[in-house]
Amino acid sequence: ESKFKILYKNVAHPKLAAYIKKHNSLVESGEYLTFPQNQSEFKGGVPHYLESIEEMVPDIEWGKNIRLVLDIGCTDSSFVASLLDKEVLALSLGLKDDLIDLAQVSLERGFPTVSSPFASRRLPFPSGVFDAIHCSGCSIPWHSNGGRLLLEMNRILRPSGYFILSTKHDSIDEEEAMTRLTASICWNILAHKTDEVSEVGVKIYQKPDSNDIYELRRKRNPPLCKENENPDAAWYVPMRSCIHAIPSAIEQHGTEWPEEWPKRLETYPDWMNDKEKLITDTNHWKAIVDKSYLTGMGIDWSNIRNVMDMKAIYGGFAAALSRQKIWVMNVVPVHAPDTLPFIFERGLIGIYHDWCESFGTYPRSYDLLHADHLFSRIKNRCKQPVSIVVEMDRIVRPGGWVIVRDKVEILDPLEAILRSLHWEIRMTYAQKEEGIICAQKTLWRP
Repeated sequence: ESKFKILYKNVAHPKLAAYIKKHNSLVESGEYLTFPQNQSEFKGGVPHYLESIEEMVPDIEWGKNIRLVLDIGCTDSSFVASLLDKEVLALSLGLKDDLIDLAQVSLERGFPTVSSPFASRRLPFPSGVFDAIHCSGCSIPWHSNGGRLLLEMNRILRPSGYFILSTKHDSIDEEEAMTRLTASICWNILAHKTDEVSEVGVKIYQKPDSNDIYELRRKRNPPLCKENENPDAAWYVPMRSCIHAIPSAIEQHGTEWPEEWPKRLETYPDWMNDKEKLITDTNHWKAIVDKSYLTGMGIDWSNIRNVMDMKAIYGGFAAALSRQKIWVMNVVPVHAPDTLPFIFERGLIGIYHDWCESFGTYPRSYDLLHADHLFSRIKNRCKQPVSIVVEMDRIVRPGGWVIVRDKVEILDPLEAILRSLHWEIRMTYAQKEEGIICAQKTLWRP
């Protein structure tokens, strides 16, 4: 239901009120903010827009060949909403200099969204993981600063992946600058068409699938990045004005396009060393979710939509919940082994994060947080567990849940902190030195 209406009070903000007055795709209706299906930022509706993209490039099979999309900048979320109907997981990137309150609206509707600066530092994603990147009505100066922002898109886009740019008004100077830039990084323009119904000009670019084409450039500008530079390093790493080589060795991720969805969820690629470990992890979380989380915790899963796995390893927890009507943000802590490329390879979404800092989301925007041995991993790094629990309290909605699994010596003080925040402890269980806490946030205010 939240796809079509949300409580206006939960997202009310002066900037948003001004946006609603100018756009008919969001309508204030009593205590609700509604999203009429026949209205969107795209004339003729989003389904027509998505179909026209598929017609231009038939290989873009939404929900099969294309599973993971990054949508740059939040608008009325209609694009993301329509893709969900096609089994496409689209992550919206709310930009700090954008009308960021729309990121809050997107989360309230139950769509995957993060807020992040997008100026000088890399986005917190590995390289070559998104099947497509979409930017509608972009006012982003892609060609400025040596094309640094577009080179960042090139870094996180899968080889052979698609960059879809739609705009109503192209200035000739900007169009020429964009043409030069995309040619310099060897993006092939597959389609350039103005749709008669939506009046939107759509350009679809494709990233190359091998390094051969880079060698053919007359001007090697931007240059190829140095071999010792890790393309997956993304936490507080400045953007580079260079092109990362396309992976070619079998032990590198990104050498082949993954299986069609949903096959890719259970496909273990050749570049993963220990497949037995992955299969064991998948079976482990499937058993726990089926036999315990879905039935034995007292959680009403029909009320759960936005879920975060605060220390994801292989995405087993998210995979076990894939049949539920939810999405899971898989967070890989920056000082843990880097398993995030594999999570994306399975058709799931995730992000790097350091839990000694706050997470890029609005307060009260997640329904359930899952922390499996997170506190024991970071106890020597972050000053006090209380700061992380307070951040969890900030992120979770009133009525939302946390499930914490860890050593008993760590869980005991955590339980005391949760009680001090007036959370209801719904279940505790311990066996030998390991235990679990399931707690629910109340409506208490300090």
